[in-house]
Amino acid sequence: MDLHYSPFDFGIQSDPYPVYRRLREEAPVFRNDADDFWAISRHADVLAALRDPSRYSSRNGLRLEPAFWGPQAERFFSFVAMDPPKHTRMRSLVARAFTAKRVQELAPRIREIALACLEPALDGGTFDLMTDFAGRFPTDVISELVGVPEADRARVRDLGMAIMYRPEDDDGTDLPPEAVAAIGALVGYYTELTVERARERRDDLLSGLLDAAEGEDRLTPEEVVGVLILLVGAGIETTMLLLGNAWHAAYEHPDQRAKAFAGRVEDWVEEALRYDPPTQAIARTAVEDVELHGRTIPAGARVLLLTGAANRDPEVFAEPDRFDLDRDTSGSLAFGNGRHHCLGASLGRLEARIALGELTAVVADYEIDTANARRVNSSNDRGFASLPTRITPR
Repeated sequence: MDLHYSPFDFGIQSDPYPVYRRLREEAPVFRNDADDFWAISRHADVLAALRDPSRYSSRNGLRLEPAFWGPQAERFFSFVAMDPPKHTRMRSLVARAFTAKRVQELAPRIREIALACLEPALDGGTFDLMTDFAGRFPTDVISELVGVPEADRARVRDLGMAIMYRPEDDDGTDLPPEAVAAIGALVGYYTELTVERARERRDDLLSGLLDAAEGEDRLTPEEVVGVLILLVGAGIETTMLLLGNAWHAAYEHPDQRAKAFAGRVEDWVEEALRYDPPTQAIARTAVEDVELHGRTIPAGARVLLLTGAANRDPEVFAEPDRFDLDRDTSGSLAFGNGRHHCLGASLGRLEARIALGELTAVVADYEIDTANARRVNSSNDRGFASLPTRITPR
């Protein structure tokens, strides 16, 4: 069979791993003329590209859809769609507000939010992990972190869902109008909240972003709003999908599920990130001609770094298609690497550990109605829109 890969082919996206294997073995530098991109799939090559912004630029964003790709990518991805020195300045200022201390201090509230989301979901013995829990939980955590008032959180949650969820008939090649409108509404809301917080600070991330400074240099209000919009995808969608992927992987591997439910939640999270990461691909722009495996990626070309393929590379992970809580996951590229390594990785891990820990505290076992499970349509994310689940309570 001819080798074909496109992130817009949802037949492939439903299970991309066999195609990834062929890409690594037969075409580690793959060209798709129809969608106009090159794909790199081996772990060593993906890692090298992530660590080399001088040859692989982020200036056009991380995703190939027309709405996201190009100089306007900063509107959606903030400093993640920048190269040094702009990236260095922005990330440094954001890091001053988004500290490990702030994340750890949030842990008790994250647990309270998890319980508040779980209790009604688990009341009847059946629930949808995604729509009843995994979608709402990280949205409310980010609202708590940012400082969104309780009265506004349902509205922010609805706008976030409109951005993240796609219609079933959506082809995934661009943003649907509903998502564009929701982004606009969220920008408007966060702009108003930023103006309000500029007048009166509180103990939240938004105040921290407004106060972050290096000498006389501060984030502008527009830059602050850009960071808050980034959190919808980087702080909400990836955590939502991680929870679903971990839940699904454990269901399909009962022996590993038993280990997870026996207290190895942290290993469960890390292996889920390696085995079936929420972010499968990260786009870059070739700054110059790149020679790799006998092929030339020309300057200006769009390049997809397939982190999902890299995380199944047998050169790094023995028996990579096996879900195994005992493996060493330190080589995982689930949160990227290099300058753009995810700033919120510690928060995402903390949320997942708390959420899955609270689930295993009240659930003895579960079954997923796989016939009615539904995946998201996305060019670079992988996960579920729906995971109907029947639980056996403890």
